[in-house]
This record gives sequence, C-alpha cells and structure tokens, in this order.
Amino acid sequence: MNDRQRQRERWERRTETPLAVASLAYLAGYAVRVLARDLPPGWRDVCLAVVLAAWALFAVDYAVRLRLSGLGPLRFLRGHVLDTVVLVLPLLRPLRMVSVYDRVQRRRDRARLTLYARVMAYAGLTVALLGFAGALTVYHFEYGAPGATIRTFGDSVWWTCATLATVGYGDVTPVTPMGRVTAVGLMACGLALLGAVTGSFSSWLIQVFTREDEKRPPGNPPGAS
Repeated sequence: MNDRQRQRERWERRTETPLAVASLAYLAGYAVRVLARDLPPGWRDVCLAVVLAAWALFAVDYAVRLRLSGLGPLRFLRGHVLDTVVLVLPLLRPLRMVSVYDRVQRRRDRARLTLYARVMAYAGLTVALLGFAGALTVYHFEYGAPGATIRTFGDSVWWTCATLATVGYGDVTPVTPMGRVTAVGLMACGLALLGAVTGSFSSWLIQVFTREDEKRPPGNPPGAS
C-alpha cells in the first residue's frame, strides 16, 4: 500500500461521520423547505444555507479524494461514477451503501454473520432514506401540478413504497417529467437494494454450509449420529 492509498483511507475514515451528519442535515433542510410551505422567509433561507453548506462539504470531499487518488479527472470519474452522481444529486447519497456491499463481496472467503447482517441493516436504512428522499422529490414537483393525483405528502409516501417494492398499484402516479424520472430511479434502486440484501444473505448461508461440510468427518453423511 503506497502513501496515497494510506492517505485516502485515513481521509475516508475521518470524514465518514461528518459526511453522514452532513447528509442528514441536507435531507432535513430540503424536507423542511418542501413540507413547511408556510415557513417564514427567514427560516427558509436558513434551511437553504444548511443545504448549500452540506453540498459544499460533499464537493470538498470529492475534490480531496480526487487529489489523493493521483488520477486525472476523467479517469477518476470513470472509476467513481456513483460518487460523481451523488455529488450532482446529493439526495442519492444513501446509494453509497453500494460501496459497503462491494467491500463485503471482496471478502467472500470469510463467513462473518455480523458483516453480512450489517450490510442488510445498511440496505434497510438506505431504503428508508432513499424512499423518504424520493417521496420529497416527487411531492415537490407534483404538488399543484395540473392533473396530479399525488396531492399530499402521504400520497407521495404511499406511491414511493409501492414503487420501491416494484408493486405499482397505479392508484396514484406522477404526471410531471421530474416525477416520472424519479419513479424510474426508484424502481432501479428498489431492484438493486433487494438484490444486495438477498445476495448477502445467500452468500452467508452458502459459506456457513460449506464450513460445516468441511468440518464433517469423511463418510459421515448429514444427519448421521
């Protein structure tokens, strides 16, 4: 491991918690601006300042990791597409759990329940955060739109749950272009996160069974006394 890699790992460890807090602050600031429509202008400006400050922190983190990688901007972008997308659309920061799943996949030779359980917990939390962000986005653009069936935030949450689960009842649907783009993204994310959970659980089960087979004495079939 060279110096750049060590520096990058130290940076990622030190910024993990601050970035998580900034992500929650960004989501909270955006939520207040969308849901509290009667909020006084001064408080709306405060929420906007929180959102912009969090976004600036994300940009600084991206720039530092680009610097520490030693790669050119285009090469770094090709290898960190998800990070770039999340920088442009900070509401998608819950998708960063994909990198956690990738780290688990690289350690397939170790069957650790705690590690796989952590990934499944992260996936559940990601679904909740991503669903909340998606519901906010759809409500933001659908509210007051001509012909809209999503008229309240409750309608938006219900629609988001059905979309993430890939059920699609069709009782409420987005009618604006941004609402429909958000719908496509939520469908894709729902499938990806479901695959991450089921893949992690299946991998852990296979490894546990494999270890039990390796420990079993030769010629002793399963269930034999």
